Amino acid sequence: MKPDPANSIELDIYDHKIIEALRNDARASIREVAKQTKIRPSTIHLRIQKLIKNNIIEKFTLQLNDKAVGENFIVFMFINTSKDLSSSFFADLRLKEAFGVTGEYDLLLKYKFKDISEFNDYVINLRKNKDIIKTLTTVCTIKLKEES
Repeated sequence: MKPDPANSIELDIYDHKIIEALRNDARASIREVAKQTKIRPSTIHLRIQKLIKNNIIEKFTLQLNDKAVGENFIVFMFINTSKDLSSSFFADLRLKEAFGVTGEYDLLLKYKFKDISEFNDYVINLRKNKDIIKTLTTVCTIKLKEES
């Protein structure tokens, strides 16, 4: 098994400043990050490359307006399974996050649907999966904070 480089690198205060600046705006230029952090642009560039190489930064992403992209119906679903679910189960584009959890359920999943009708169709189809023992679903009423 290949060792995880992220476990062998220690982040310092400058790395944390750069990461925070990129969390706020992953599209910020090196010059903008340098201005925010008061670190030289050449140093910013080298450190970002080091963070990428060592898998500290796994990818750059964006945060979308859920309503504008038709994903305004957010659902959290706890699932108890009889065995591991297939990789195709996790490939569903409506599935945004998946976590293995402890307790009564095995998984906590976060989905985004267009509306309740699309969600209902999904649940009806989900019931056909014989590996799923039971579910508990919670519908989001308001998004207070979400990190992408």
